[in-house]
Amino acid sequence: MENCKKTACDFIDKYASELQQLSKSIWETPELAYRERHAHDVITEFLDKHEFNVEKRYKLDTAFRAEFSKSDSREGPRVAVLCEYDALPGIGHACGHNLIAEVGVAAGIAIKHAMKSCGQTLAGQLSVIGTPAEEGRCGKHDLIAAGAFTSVDVAMMAHPSQYTLARPKYTSMIPVTIKFSGQAAHSASHPWEGLNALDAAVMCYNSISCLRQQMKPAWRIHGVIRKGGVEPNIIPDETELEFFLRTPSEAELEVLKKKVIDCINGAALCTGCEASYTFAEKHYQSLLSNNTMAELFEENGRQLGIEFDQREEIRIKFGGSTDMGNVSHVVPSLHPKFYIGTTVSNHSKGFTTAAGADVAQGYSLAVAKALAMTAIDILSKPELIPKIQQDFHKDLQSVS
Repeated sequence: MENCKKTACDFIDKYASELQQLSKSIWETPELAYRERHAHDVITEFLDKHEFNVEKRYKLDTAFRAEFSKSDSREGPRVAVLCEYDALPGIGHACGHNLIAEVGVAAGIAIKHAMKSCGQTLAGQLSVIGTPAEEGRCGKHDLIAAGAFTSVDVAMMAHPSQYTLARPKYTSMIPVTIKFSGQAAHSASHPWEGLNALDAAVMCYNSISCLRQQMKPAWRIHGVIRKGGVEPNIIPDETELEFFLRTPSEAELEVLKKKVIDCINGAALCTGCEASYTFAEKHYQSLLSNNTMAELFEENGRQLGIEFDQREEIRIKFGGSTDMGNVSHVVPSLHPKFYIGTTVSNHSKGFTTAAGADVAQGYSLAVAKALAMTAIDILSKPELIPKIQQDFHKDLQSVS
């Protein structure tokens, strides 16, 4: 397999300049969730030139699937490499999804080239799947519901970060929208006739802030007041807040939801307002990193000189959330983080700059090579699939 892996890596090097241009084009044209038309078009055009069977607008308007199959007498593994490409409001590609797209495409074309070049050694199905709306809209949930992963044995992608980790920690997350209804009145002449919905919102916000003192270390709640009133001399009769709740597991998320509901109802009771709340219909599930796949990725990465962060405080730290977590609950998955030459946090203007910088390219393409090599391991050794599935079911049992 070493010759096949070298073939794949050399192919990425051959197209390094074009891959960087692809990333740059996406970075220069940031698009929000479900509006990623430019990214969809430039990526599918690139894959079409590399002779994939490309299905544009696959299941969703800005999703795609590009496939290549090769089989001998046995049915080979079905490997999916995922791309993300949506941006954040106001700060562009501050999560580096342009690099995720580049890594996914680079790995995809390299795997395909190796499958064509290595005879019957590599057999199976390769899919490069474009997954829109990761930021705040949980787009992979919609793709799962539409059946996009029913013909996939394993899924993989990689996410830029300040660290390089094969098994990063991502939390379950659910948004909740909270509304308080009161009674408007003149703030100066007849305040006793009012029921102050802003007081209810502030009380709720403060109650949740106090709740943090008794939360487990890996739990997170963060939110904003989206609607706080109209004028200072009118007692607000309608207010609205939005919070994100995060925990390491689905079971813990249910516990935290109950505590937040108590804060909402308590704020309504003490202000005399009416409260309503709506938890999002879809939410981000915790990431289950498949151990066998992660071990393969680490081994391949080390061969390429990739340095994995060994600091325990970084390895056990829970970060944000990703809809790749949802995929990892239906398909064995690999979702490493990779350093791109900056210690600036994601979702900041500094990370936007870093995601478009030349220095990020070496790190990104090295990870693309490691993903391709990992896929080659799986395609060449279909006996790995039962072991990967065993890990997968063990992980599911541990969070049920």
